[in-house]
Amino acid sequence: MNARDTEETPERVEFAGGVYGSLLAASVVAGSAVDGTPLSADDLVVVLICTGVVFWVAHAYALVVARGTFPLIWRRLRVAARQDWPVAQASFPPAIGAAFASALGLSDVVATWVALIVAVAGQVAWAVTAAATARFSARGVVLSGAANLVLGLAIIALKTLVAAH
Repeated sequence: MNARDTEETPERVEFAGGVYGSLLAASVVAGSAVDGTPLSADDLVVVLICTGVVFWVAHAYALVVARGTFPLIWRRLRVAARQDWPVAQASFPPAIGAAFASALGLSDVVATWVALIVAVAGQVAWAVTAAATARFSARGVVLSGAANLVLGLAIIALKTLVAAH
């Protein structure tokens, strides 16, 4: 067992998990319409959170397996799950955005767009934070944010194109 597999491993934030989780959340929102009809805001909240949690568990498990740290003991899974928590965490802001829009009496369509915009904003924020934490130059931080904004806008464009048909 290496030091990374012990509970004494210093906690570190997996910014990649936050970027990935935000992109996942945006994709879930973009693909959530059934026959062109958006999910209700309540259903969207449930789908976002459940998908984020399922992918978090699957991703943490995959990290442990990929490291070849056998046998699969709970301690190793717990450490990976703590480190990879941003995958699930990234689904919460878009879910909260959808719930808040619904609480304000806004339509399910508006709640869906709020969730999507919040997911993309989260993706950019995770990427910028990761770049800044890694001590990228100011240009590198901006480029990281811009690249993730382009990815988020691509999801929005695809959602718009699919919704138009």
